Amino acid sequence: MFQSNNSVMAMDSVTTPAIAASSRSQSITEKAWCNAIWFQMTWCCAVLGRETLLPLTAAMLVLHLTLVRDTTRELLQLTTLAAIGIVIDAGLSLAGVFRFPGGVLVPLWLCGLWLAFATAPGRSLSFLGRRSALAVLAGAVAIPLNYWAGQRLGAVEFGYPVPVTLAIMSLVWAVMLPVLFRLTALIGTASGSEELT
Repeated sequence: MFQSNNSVMAMDSVTTPAIAASSRSQSITEKAWCNAIWFQMTWCCAVLGRETLLPLTAAMLVLHLTLVRDTTRELLQLTTLAAIGIVIDAGLSLAGVFRFPGGVLVPLWLCGLWLAFATAPGRSLSFLGRRSALAVLAGAVAIPLNYWAGQRLGAVEFGYPVPVTLAIMSLVWAVMLPVLFRLTALIGTASGSEELT
């Protein structure tokens, strides 16, 4: 009987840290700082590495999905928000605002980047979703500046002069970024989960 209790205690001491580590790893993905670091790493893989680092971008996305608490909800959020971003980018490409190598409307690395960005409205950028004016301002300024950085790094060419391209993107994203925050909140509400912070 004494040996049986020891083996149960030994088994608990082996499984409990594993369960605790699993719980910690799942909750860490919900932290704003962790999401910000993860997104910047994924941004670098996608924008700097493009097709060359596409497998690493995909691996970063798989890692995220492996660690989140609710994979179903996360997939819904990622596919919904990313689809909107990809459709907008495709429309801007068709309108001649963007030109990607090979004449593609939206390259795969940018699709991966949109999937990664779709994790941010409920985490590292959630503070913007609670303040409509800040969301509009971020859409008008931050998103166009990210594309300009991509253009400077050779990931995309602008079909119009830089000021015109940035103005077009400012108008589009001043409207659409708040929409993405609203959709994130609706998906969270529909799945019965609280807003992530």
